[in-house]
Amino acid sequence: MSAMVELRGVHKSFGPLQVLRGVDLDVPRGQVLVILGPSGSGKSTLLRTINHLEKVERGSVRVDGRLLGYRQAGDRLHELPEREVLRQRTQIGFVFQSFNLFPHLTVRQNVTEAPLSAQRRPRAEVEPLAERLLARVGLADKADAYPRTLSGGQQQRVAIARALALEPKLLLFDEPTSALDPELVGEVLDVVRDLARSGTTMIVVTHEIGFAREAADTVAFMDAGRIVEAGPPAQVLDAPVHERTRAFLAKVL
Repeated sequence: MSAMVELRGVHKSFGPLQVLRGVDLDVPRGQVLVILGPSGSGKSTLLRTINHLEKVERGSVRVDGRLLGYRQAGDRLHELPEREVLRQRTQIGFVFQSFNLFPHLTVRQNVTEAPLSAQRRPRAEVEPLAERLLARVGLADKADAYPRTLSGGQQQRVAIARALALEPKLLLFDEPTSALDPELVGEVLDVVRDLARSGTTMIVVTHEIGFAREAADTVAFMDAGRIVEAGPPAQVLDAPVHERTRAFLAKVL
């Protein structure tokens, strides 16, 4: 099975702080990778390098076989123009932990904005797609509402519909339930589980161990900027090899 995502030797620092320390990662097409780890381990930064929201200092990121953010000439990498990076980014849906909806736009307009403006797709195609996606996430009746009138769980489901409207090759979720009240977590995870069953390639950073066990093809555990252990959920969650993974799971299970 070919890889949708390939990271090789990815390093990233913020000043003197080394956040990613030579990360290698493969995510096969159509599979779900769940990344676990303590706060500060580099999980969110890793996600942001995959769609070039953060530039890598060393190493490479490929999505669907293509370098992201750069073109290669011999042994040298040359950064792509911003408009080309933005075009690449439209192939990757990103769901943030804080929703990031446009408050001045309706739910429908939030979902249609990127396909219309970034992908230049016709309104006659995009608006019916938005209706289908809102129905899929259980919000068909909220199309004309504004984000401020929605619960956190509803806002996050709009954010998922917005990411899907790009018809991306890859979906990235950065702790999609961490900003939600506990009773709203389930409604968002139900949508993400449905996407996982549909064969969408996904990388999900989360603290939800039950979701990882149920939906992931592979679970990776990060600590101090490295992936220290990765494998099937039953192996990593029930019989972890690395002592750091065991210590983390002992605190959260």
